[in-house]
Amino acid sequence: MSFSKWIGGALGWSFGGPIGAIIGLAIGSVIDSMANGSDNPLIGERKSTTGRRTTYRSPNKQRPQTQSGDFEVSLLVLASVVIKADGKQDQRELDFVRQQFVNMYGKDRANHAFKLFKGISKQYISLRPVCLQIKQMMDHPSRLQLIHFLFGIAKADGTVTQDEERQIYTIAGYLGISTKDYESIKAMFYNSKDNAYKILEIEKDATVDEIKRAYRKMAKKYHPDRVIHLGKEHQEGAEEKFRQVQEAYEQLQNELRF
Repeated sequence: MSFSKWIGGALGWSFGGPIGAIIGLAIGSVIDSMANGSDNPLIGERKSTTGRRTTYRSPNKQRPQTQSGDFEVSLLVLASVVIKADGKQDQRELDFVRQQFVNMYGKDRANHAFKLFKGISKQYISLRPVCLQIKQMMDHPSRLQLIHFLFGIAKADGTVTQDEERQIYTIAGYLGISTKDYESIKAMFYNSKDNAYKILEIEKDATVDEIKRAYRKMAKKYHPDRVIHLGKEHQEGAEEKFRQVQEAYEQLQNELRF
């Protein structure tokens, strides 16, 4: 498959709107490098079921199901913003991004994605319109998964800086993520005695029945099947969130002996 045909088939709604403009510029830089001897595609090949690409839609249209390529591009764009939040690009964070893509997509596809990422990271990203496009087009479980990945990237160098945390908080707000959901995911990356309560989205004075109800609610919210439409390559990240919910519940079981 040629590069141009792949671009038409590998991406869906993310190949329109403000994200599409960012990708277009990044593609230009990749094409330049291809002209200098590299002829590999960027992310991978996913055939379009309609033969056409889906573009940025108005709020009144039904939200299309987010596919792996759209999630992948959204993650690349937002990751470039988080990595630059503290004014520098730490090599450990860049390595984490690459390794996450290797884990999800395999080495070849990850290397292609990283080419695109480098083109994206050179640009100034207008965050609000990008996030509003993602909010409009992406389902809630997938947006939660994005926030989880962004915290993982920020933590790759050993700590989440205040600038990075502030940037992720801003992104979460634009994506329509509630404060409780944001604090739940954030708690998964910090060491605190209150983390179990935060992950389960309950207060420290919650009763045993409230803890049990919260666990059932959060296990349902973070169940890997909620993002199964993104493909099995994204199941590992979803399973990590689910595992941490289980561990939070087990911790409270042990502490409160119920």
